[in-house]
Parts: sequence; structure tokens; C-alpha cells
Amino acid sequence: MATPTRTSPLRAWMLEGLTDRPRQQSHADTAHEGRPWWRVMCLTGLDYFSTLGYQPGIAALAAGLLSPVATIVLVLLTLFGALPVYRRVAEESPHGEGSIAMLERLLSFWKGKLFVLTLLGFAATDFLITITLSAADATAHMVENPHLTSTLNGHQVLITLILIALLGAVFLKGFSEAIGVAVVLVATYLALNAVVVAVGLWQVITEPHLVADWSDALTTEHGNPFMMIAIALVVFPKLALGLSGFETGVAVMPHVQGADDDTPGNPAGRIRGTKKLLTTAAVIMSVFLICSSFVTTLLIPADAFKSGGEANGRALAYLAHEHLGSAFGTVYDVSTILILWFAGSSAMAGLLNLMPRYLPRYGMAPHWARALRPMVIVFTLIAFLVTWLFNADVDAQGGAYATGVLVLITSAAVAVTIAARKAGERGWTIGFGIISAVFIYTTAVNVVERPDGVKIGACFIGGIMALSLLSRLARVFELRVTHVELDDMAQRFIRDTANRTIRFIANEPDRRDKAEYRDKVAQIRADNDIPDADDVMFVEVTVLDPSEFESGLKVRGEVLHDRYRVLTLESSTIPNALAALLLHVRDETGQRPHVYFEWTEGNPMTNFLRFFLFGQGEVAPVTREVIREAEPDRSRRPHVHAG
Repeated sequence: MATPTRTSPLRAWMLEGLTDRPRQQSHADTAHEGRPWWRVMCLTGLDYFSTLGYQPGIAALAAGLLSPVATIVLVLLTLFGALPVYRRVAEESPHGEGSIAMLERLLSFWKGKLFVLTLLGFAATDFLITITLSAADATAHMVENPHLTSTLNGHQVLITLILIALLGAVFLKGFSEAIGVAVVLVATYLALNAVVVAVGLWQVITEPHLVADWSDALTTEHGNPFMMIAIALVVFPKLALGLSGFETGVAVMPHVQGADDDTPGNPAGRIRGTKKLLTTAAVIMSVFLICSSFVTTLLIPADAFKSGGEANGRALAYLAHEHLGSAFGTVYDVSTILILWFAGSSAMAGLLNLMPRYLPRYGMAPHWARALRPMVIVFTLIAFLVTWLFNADVDAQGGAYATGVLVLITSAAVAVTIAARKAGERGWTIGFGIISAVFIYTTAVNVVERPDGVKIGACFIGGIMALSLLSRLARVFELRVTHVELDDMAQRFIRDTANRTIRFIANEPDRRDKAEYRDKVAQIRADNDIPDADDVMFVEVTVLDPSEFESGLKVRGEVLHDRYRVLTLESSTIPNALAALLLHVRDETGQRPHVYFEWTEGNPMTNFLRFFLFGQGEVAPVTREVIREAEPDRSRRPHVHAG
């Protein structure tokens, strides 16, 4: 008897919840669950609305006096570009898969997998920089608080690392999305921002010279209004942080409460709620972006926005302290710190939901990647590295964050354009095509001017590709068939042979005429000394998508030429399909079946690569190896013969 494997308490804790396959929740489990859309909007708003903490300062650095004009351009792109795109994404992907899943469905085979892995690299950039950027800006608000400056100044990197570590600790303990907490944080934060903006607007209204001085300076610096608009169009890509949150908005769709008549194929109520969520969030953010950009540009000296300035990365907090007093400013700082830190929680949850959704299904993740805690440690360590490389600088990370955001939005725009074209919607195809072109331009400009985002994204893409390749190589001999289904004829074949030796002949179908099967039987009997009286069955596998890692196996039985019994299978790889069939037959009949092959001609390494990439190649030894890994007891393994 085998000795039970002892697992250390630490390993058991780290791998708690680890399963062979991700649990799939059925519609019956979730049909009546969910929260009102406005509450879920607050969950999305942890990331989206928190950008108010640093967006006005970044806009001022990017556009200077033109900041309000450039922000209006950004708002127009938000309301008439990103919003229509993601409302369509909500229709096309109503279960929270997002635009990446749309493109995955549009592209097949390895090109689709590699494209998705590339997008996952940019998504990782987006989410991880959200964690590090938000933590860095939370640190800036702490350090710049008048009561804490003397104590905390000079320790920005250390404080940011501590905040990220605390975030990781939350997930290591076990994290569940607390929408109620999100509602309180978002409501408080927006209310405080409304007070700051209202006070700023009141000061601008009561001191008309502020607008006049700004207008004169703007005219002197940029000339006529057309030149101002042209320059704003050029610089607005630098403000792309204000577009964050849309991908998260569709990712949280499963949390939105649906209607009683929703079905898995058409959750119309959930889609309507998500559209309300996206629209309301976009309108609220647009109002705040325009107003905050206007008051901060007019009321804060330009030098204060620069690196080391009091308003750098915290423009509205500067106004809160300057015009509402130290006490209110401190309350504002605390609220900002909390929402920025919790925005990191939202991003971490997004990472932990996104990566396991794709990589394990592709066979491109280590086995432990299905467990929560190891992934939390990996992402936390990467966040440490990014923070150290960027020296916890909010401005320095803006380019990387914007690149991740823009690539995802651009991919979404392209996806809905293709979807509209396939649906024959000419007007929407043209409209989404124009939006896609604008986002492609915006992304390209951002990449050229701030290449840090592409560098960070390329690091993540390279890391994901390398780990994915190594993982797939390491798991290449796993039994990757999730289930086996036999039709009535196939079951009859198996029952008929259950009381005698079960023999299968693996055949690569060609003409499928009588001569092909007659000659194959004669050759296999001669090569393996099979008596003429013993029954044999043919097994033929058709490879569908060799890039798929896991799939079900459907087996159909048929009688050809009134004599030859043939089982036909469809799978992503021939060896895995045959191994799964043999093990299934063994379990059903209690017999150890035999399977007979011909040796494959050619270079073994070439044949292995054919198996790895195309699901074919050296079938006999690979089938035997898959069976060996799936069944450790040698006395229970089906027999594999090659001759």
C-alpha cells in the first residue's frame, strides 16, 4: 500500500483551494444573485473615480494652460468613443469576459492564443500599474499633508511598498469584494470632491479676473482658438488616464442584478443594468474631469504642478488645504488615501480573475497558478519591482498606465467594429471604425511620447509568453480531456467486446474505402501476431484546434462497408484523445484494452514539434506517456503496441 504523501502546513495553506480545473458556476447558481447596478458602479469606481486624485495634475503638466480644453477633448472621446464601444462589449460579452474574449472568439488557432497572450500582457500592465500608481499617489497625499510632511518626507518608496504589502496581506488572508465598503468610499470621496470643486468654482465666479487672466495668457501663448484646439488634439493622449475603468466595468457584469426573465443566452436585464452603470460612471467622471481641470488650472500656480511641487499628483488635495483649511484637507487626504489604496484592491482582484480565466485553459500556467495565494505573492513582488524601478513616482508611471488602458480600449474598439461588420450593421461598422482609428492614433502617440508603457508591457508580454511556453512544455503529456461521451453505437461496440480482449487499431483516415481498412487490418495482424479470430475496432481522430489545451471528447460509432467497426473522435491532439478513450473503456469494462500503431517515419524532434503545435506527430510513444502519467499503477494501464 502506498504511503500517504505528507504536506507541510505552509504548503497546504499556500495551495488552499487548488483544484485541477477552475470551478464553473452554473447559471442556476447565479441567476438571482447580484447587486443593483449603482452599487456595482461603486466597485468599478474604486479605480475609475480614484483617478481624480492625480488626473488634474497630470493634465496640467501635459497641457499647461490648455488643460481644460484638452480635458474637454478627452471627455468627448469618453462619451462618444469609449462609452459606445463598451456598451456594445456588454451586449457581446454579457458574462464578464470583456473585449479579450470577443477577440478570442474572432481569432482561432495559435494566432488567436498568441494575440490574447499579448493583450493579457497589456492588461497586466494596466492592473499592476494601477496598484503601484495608486499606492504611490496615496503616499504622495500622506507625505504632502502638512501634519505629516516633516515625518514622512523622503520615505516615499518605503511607504508605497508598505501599502502594497498591506494590499497583498489582505488577499493572502482571503479577500471577498465588499461592495458595501466600496459604496461608502466612493460616495464619501465624490462628495468631498464635489465640495472642493464647488468652492473652486465659486472663487472663480467671484473673482472674474481669474478667467480673464487665464484667457489672456492662453491667447498670448497659443494664438487663435483653432490653434488651441489643434494643440489640444495633439496633447490629449497624455490625459488617457481619465479613460480607465471601462474594462473593469464590463468585467464586473456578473455582479450586476439581472431581471427575472434573464436567461444564460440572453441576460437582457443584466445587460441593461451594465449599460446604466457604464453611462452613469462616464457622465459623473466627465463632469468632475472638466470642472476639476478648470479650477485647478486657474487657481494653482503652474510651478506647483511640477515635480516636487505641492500640487504634484494631488491638485484637488492642494485646493482642499488651501481654500478649506487644514482639517478639511486632512479629511480629504484620508478619503483619497483610502480610495486609492482600495483601487489597488480592485486591480488585484482583476488580475486574479483575469489570468486564471485564460492561462490554465491554454495549458500555459503552472499548476499552482490555480491557487490564490501564490499568485498574490507573485503579483505583489512584481509590484514591488515596478515601484522600485519608478521610484514611487506618480508622473513617471502615468505613461505605462495610459498605455495599458489605451491598448485595452483600442482592442475593444476593434472587436466591436469586427462584430458590427459580421452582423451586417453598416452604420455601426463605420462609426466604430472611426472610433477605432482615433484610439489607434491615441495609443500610437502615447507610445511614441511615453515609451515606458510599451517597455513595461513588453516585459509582461515576454514574461507571460516565456512562462506559458515552459508551462505548456512541462504539461505536454497531461491527460487534457475533460470528459468522454460515447454515442449509442459506440457504447454498443464497447459492450459487445467487454467479455473478450478489446483491440483498437489507430488509423489515420484517408480514402476510407474498403481496401484501406482491409489492408490496415492485415498489416496490424501480421506485425503484432493477432489471431484472425480476434475482433478489432478502428479508432480515427480528427484534430480540430491544436492550440486548445483542454476539451471534451465525443466518440461516434459507425459500421463501414458492412464489416468494419470504426470509432471516430474529434480532439485537439491525437495522443490525448486515444489515451482518454482507452482509460474510459478500461473503467467502463474492467478490461485493459490494447491499441495498435504503426511507427511514424521521420525525425523524432520534428515529430514532437508537430505534436506540440499541431496535435499530431509521434503518436504511439506519446499516447503511452500520457497513459503512464495519468495512471501510476502499471498493472492497470491499457496496452500500447507499435510495429
